[in-house]
Amino acid sequence: QVQLEESGGGLVQTGGSLRLSCAASGRTFSSYAMGWFRQAPGKEREFVATISWTGGSTSYADSVKGRFTISRDNAKNTVSLQMNNLKPEDTDVYYCAEANGYYIKTVLNQYEYWGQGTPVTRSR
Repeated sequence: QVQLEESGGGLVQTGGSLRLSCAASGRTFSSYAMGWFRQAPGKEREFVATISWTGGSTSYADSVKGRFTISRDNAKNTVSLQMNNLKPEDTDVYYCAEANGYYIKTVLNQYEYWGQGTPVTRSR
């Protein structure tokens, strides 16, 4: 049984930075692409970033390009999302997901396993 556990969410100011992490267990982490998605209340879950099994390929939603960076450490079975220059519209619950294959995937139904989510909230 694959388990994904996110951490690192919290309060952040506009323009600030935050780093999310996801620890995976249950199958060979290094064989699968990973992704980050986010979801605001009442909205559909949307793609944020994906990284291939080796980390050699990445893809980002246009809304986060140049501000967010996805990375992975296959030795530690972790994937991270570095978020810089945060905007009010980045305030969402962020989900880590493990794909159904090794290459980058940007569509929600290409992911088999999901974490519980970690909230990113704008401080006032």
